[in-house]
Amino acid sequence: MRLYGDLATWFHLLTAPEDYAAEAGRYRDLILGALPDATTLLELGSGGGNNASHLKADFACTLSDVSPQMLDLSRRLNPECEHVLGDMRTLRLGRAFDAVFVHDAITYMATEDDLRDCLRTAFAHTRPGGVALFVPDFTRETFAAGTSHGGHDGADGRSLRYLEWSTDPDPGDTTYEVDYAVVLHEPGQEPRVVHDHHVEGLFPEHTWLHLLDQAGFEPSVDRAKLGEDDMSQTVFVARRPS
Repeated sequence: MRLYGDLATWFHLLTAPEDYAAEAGRYRDLILGALPDATTLLELGSGGGNNASHLKADFACTLSDVSPQMLDLSRRLNPECEHVLGDMRTLRLGRAFDAVFVHDAITYMATEDDLRDCLRTAFAHTRPGGVALFVPDFTRETFAAGTSHGGHDGADGRSLRYLEWSTDPDPGDTTYEVDYAVVLHEPGQEPRVVHDHHVEGLFPEHTWLHLLDQAGFEPSVDRAKLGEDDMSQTVFVARRPS
């Protein structure tokens, strides 16, 4: 996926940290609502560090991602946070946190086995009595095919605009597909258009709850409307028993 590889230096023009303030505030409130004394947080699949740039005000954050390029980007944004290279399916740090947070990177768990492995990783890093949050872009119940667009201008003269197109070619499987058409402008050069194709996981809510229970969590569901388009967002809040 080029957005997290050779295009990673453009990522904050695709999705800017400041756009995450309200969303990250919701996650902070869910964590502290479940565990008021939480002070440490592990984020699996932290990407460019957008959520962490807000959450670090309330938690000592350890940020993990499978992409070295995205970790480099996050280090520049969040130099006070610990950064660890690792796959959310297999990572084992040998320590536990008050909270584990997995944002939309969990969408790349495209099979039940992948998702199960990620949930087990989260459980292994959640202290007894702690809490884990999982935020897929969609569940099977909330998925709707469609398009969105956006982008930002950078202080360095670069600009990015994108079209994102989500489709579900086979509603009988556990994936959907996202295509990005991205236009890149940089000073003194001709504009470039790149295409990036992503295959992402899509599971019904009951599968999420079953796998969370199997991993050892006590799960619940929090639903809210998010953003100007009033899109419904499902967050799985999972407590590890004391």
